[in-house]
Amino acid sequence: MSKVVLVVAAHSDDEVLGCGGTIARHVDEGDTVYAVFLADGISSREGAGVAELNKRMEASEHARQILGITKNYYLGLPDNRLDTLPLIEVIQPLEQVVSEIKPHIIYTHHFGDLNVDHRIAHQAVMTACRPLPGGSVREIYTFQVMSSTEWNSPGYMPFLPQCAVDVSSYLEVKEAALKAYEHEMRAYPHSRSVSHLIALAQHNGAMHGFMAAEVFMIARLLR
Repeated sequence: MSKVVLVVAAHSDDEVLGCGGTIARHVDEGDTVYAVFLADGISSREGAGVAELNKRMEASEHARQILGITKNYYLGLPDNRLDTLPLIEVIQPLEQVVSEIKPHIIYTHHFGDLNVDHRIAHQAVMTACRPLPGGSVREIYTFQVMSSTEWNSPGYMPFLPQCAVDVSSYLEVKEAALKAYEHEMRAYPHSRSVSHLIALAQHNGAMHGFMAAEVFMIARLLR
């Protein structure tokens, strides 16, 4: 039976960084995938304006088409300032999306990330998707985002994945989606370079007997 999948990302590009290959696999297997971006990803940057915001949205829509995501939702909250908002102001618009599409599976950020927006995104998901009777969400997975997950203080809630998804057949799709965000990528040896992200997928794959994999921590698994 096909499932509804929701990726809850702090910023557009996090969906590809964290689970681009997994998204492509879900779509290929007949699932319907949506993405919601909490923050605008631009407003914290000096001199950024409407033109930069439009360029970021164009990139995210291009990536959406490459991956096969049905629809992107943009909440437009302030970039790198989600911690300045009452948490309820992040949760309520997210709850509206969850109520509208009724996802079975959610992918979102790891709570131990350096980026504060990532941590707030995780908190918002866990609150908006409380396991109440009749709730649609049965599975929640957290992903790693290079230049955030690996850069936090040593020992601060490390990313310890228990789940690996074989994305061997979808690595080229992930790479194409990453390149849609060319303005957000960095040159190697930066950890958010395309070449490193492909190598990471291959490394994660080799650890689990696959050509390429994306790995996740399990935040909820209801059977």
